[in-house]
Amino acid sequence: MNFINILKNFTLLVLILVLGGCATTNNPDPLETMNRGIYKFNTAFDDTVAKPVAKGYKAIAPSFVVKGINNFFNNIRDIVTVVNDLLQFKVKHALNDASRVAINSTIGILGFIDVHTMTGGERRKEDFGQTLGHWGVGSGAYIVIPFFGPSTFRDGFGLVADTLYFDPISYISDVRTRNQVRLSQFIDARTELLNASDILEEASIDPYAFQRDAYLQYRDNLVKDSNGSVNYEDENLLSDGFEPFTQEELVSSAPTSN
Repeated sequence: MNFINILKNFTLLVLILVLGGCATTNNPDPLETMNRGIYKFNTAFDDTVAKPVAKGYKAIAPSFVVKGINNFFNNIRDIVTVVNDLLQFKVKHALNDASRVAINSTIGILGFIDVHTMTGGERRKEDFGQTLGHWGVGSGAYIVIPFFGPSTFRDGFGLVADTLYFDPISYISDVRTRNQVRLSQFIDARTELLNASDILEEASIDPYAFQRDAYLQYRDNLVKDSNGSVNYEDENLLSDGFEPFTQEELVSSAPTSN
């Protein structure tokens, strides 16, 4: 086993231990002071680097190119969904999502054209955080991850597992190529949320609290499948580079003051 594999396994072990130790807290945000500091850092990075790059990319690239690249990365992400469907024993969903990948990867030219949706197919999303929640693992404490955004200990662990083990991009052997694909994926994801970030800033006098509460409620709904399938075709990224909200979901997920 090489050093990279050892590091991967050690990281997963540490996250499992942390997850187990923090999953029963009554306060969903016991690390609020630290989280707000990371949130401030993420906001500064987004304002000075990520958002300008995304705006430049959207302004320069033809719309069909932007859409095609977005479809391509969504198709890769659908493979992660299939794996988690199987881990949750959702056989019917796994068959639907696998057929989606097969159709878009062939007729849709490696996913650049979303043929499955064009013909009335349904797009769903499952991740390892949802899989853990499906089998009864608590969300644990709320955390803000540098560069990625809102998460929980469970979802953070799920993100690591999905990225390192289930995402085909991780199996690109050439490091330079893999990093370039990851960078392109990040730019594509940030481009999707250009409108959502303005909504977040205007939605509350405390954007941090609004984002936290909306994220926790949204993830809880996904784990419980309370909203059925989620249409990711219209989503805008709010948080971690891989967990988008629609503008409507962003508003509807906000806690009500009854």
